[in-house]
Amino acid sequence: KNCERQGKYVEAEIAKNRLEELRQHEENRRREAMRSRQIAERLGVEEAHMLEFQQFNALWDKRMAEFEQKSADLEEAMKERHGAELMEYIKNAQSEPLRKPKFSKELLNLRKIQQTLAKQKEYAEAHKIKLKADNLEAFELEKMRNQHQMRLSNVVEKFKAKQTAELQALRKRVQTGREEQKKQRQLDLERLLQRYQNVKSELESQQNIERIRAEKFMNYHLSSKTMSPHASRQESTASVGK
Repeated sequence: KNCERQGKYVEAEIAKNRLEELRQHEENRRREAMRSRQIAERLGVEEAHMLEFQQFNALWDKRMAEFEQKSADLEEAMKERHGAELMEYIKNAQSEPLRKPKFSKELLNLRKIQQTLAKQKEYAEAHKIKLKADNLEAFELEKMRNQHQMRLSNVVEKFKAKQTAELQALRKRVQTGREEQKKQRQLDLERLLQRYQNVKSELESQQNIERIRAEKFMNYHLSSKTMSPHASRQESTASVGK
């Protein structure tokens, strides 16, 4: 202004340009400072999210590993119990006495003939009938023992089937629990990601508002400083007149 009053217009132009450079430099410095701060804010949100995400995965990995270990322990304990129960069941089944033999009519008839011949002192014929009856009795007793063994095998197999069904039911419950855990983990993950998106969107909105306000502030001061003194005086006079 001194140069302008003294008519030193070249010096005034140089001073005006210098002031413009300084003002532009200051505006750039403020823009860069705001940009750096906003980048730091966004990085802070990203880092906080990554930390929360890592903690989330570590927590769920541990929870699911504990579930698998507990499930394996339950199955192993059931198998051990089944083994002990099966041995005891077989032992009790084998200790049961054989049923009283129920011989065929043919064998009973041979024994009657044998006794009748013996009473009649026909020992040779009685001996022949006895041998025949003994062979038939041995055959029928062996057949009875085989049938008893088959009945024993059948009841043991039924007991095993019952244990297998119990083990399968346990595995089904474990699988159901495993699927529920996976679903819950996915739901928790979606909530975590949604929270992150909400925070990120809110921050971006705030930063956009801040940038718009800063640009308006800078443009206002730029326009007010570049306005000619004559226009400024006119604006001031008009303002006073109003």
